[in-house]
Amino acid sequence: MIDWDDVRYFLAVARGGSVRTAAERLGVNHATVLRRIAQLEERLGVQMFEKLPSGYRLTAAGEEVLEFADQMEASSHLLETRVFGRDQSVRGLLRVTLAPPLATHLLMPDFADFAGLHPDIEMEILSSGELANLTNREADVAIRVVYDRKTLPLNLHGLKGPELFGGVYMSRDRLAAWRAGAPDPIRWIVISIHGIPHWASEGEVRPTGVPFRTTDAEAQIVAVRQGLGITTLPCFVGDADPLLVRVPGTDLHMYGTLWLLTQGETRKTKRVRLFTEFVSRRLAGYAPLLAGLSIPRD
Repeated sequence: MIDWDDVRYFLAVARGGSVRTAAERLGVNHATVLRRIAQLEERLGVQMFEKLPSGYRLTAAGEEVLEFADQMEASSHLLETRVFGRDQSVRGLLRVTLAPPLATHLLMPDFADFAGLHPDIEMEILSSGELANLTNREADVAIRVVYDRKTLPLNLHGLKGPELFGGVYMSRDRLAAWRAGAPDPIRWIVISIHGIPHWASEGEVRPTGVPFRTTDAEAQIVAVRQGLGITTLPCFVGDADPLLVRVPGTDLHMYGTLWLLTQGETRKTKRVRLFTEFVSRRLAGYAPLLAGLSIPRD
């Protein structure tokens, strides 16, 4: 197959009349232009230029090649215009990957607002524990908690958001009962695959050594609301829940920073740019809640 890049070099020489003019127009050196022309001539099996004192002149074969090269260029421009126009329209599929708590406890109202503003964008929210691969186009945008930006692949474009903190929480009613001297045991409530985070402390409350395990975050939250014990939660979950309160004597812990991540050409499409700018503004407004600076209940 003919390399379109070789054709571009041929067109530049044919239109400019010299290798030097073509090199300046394409922003390359003289040798590169000559090499590309030689590649195309070898591929086609014809000589396309005569070298004269006044410059380069097309041969009869070169004139024939020029006719088809012009058509190739026009088709290329038409394709780019149509594809670019499609990607710049505010329509099409937009896939967003993020952790379930961020979707269900924070951003779903914002996603709904965005969908209302742009009814022609088909949104797909991938909220699971699995990390979708942006490079393989499994998602268009990833909202991730990143502790160290250097750990992210270099091909990802990042829009930095607020810092995210977590704390230790228990049921408001269970804390009142504990303060009143209730004998019921208090347990650590943990997600089975994670266990008790290394940073978590018990504070003033002393749970038993027998944990209560769940398989997902939603079950964990329901368990702590039921007064089974204490657990770690992101501040935007724990502080926003009227049934929960921070365990006295415990400290907050920084999980990392929220980043809006996109990749390659995808980030240049209008729907992706509109979405990342929209969510970035909403996240900025949530910064106090994400950092645990809302008034703790005790």
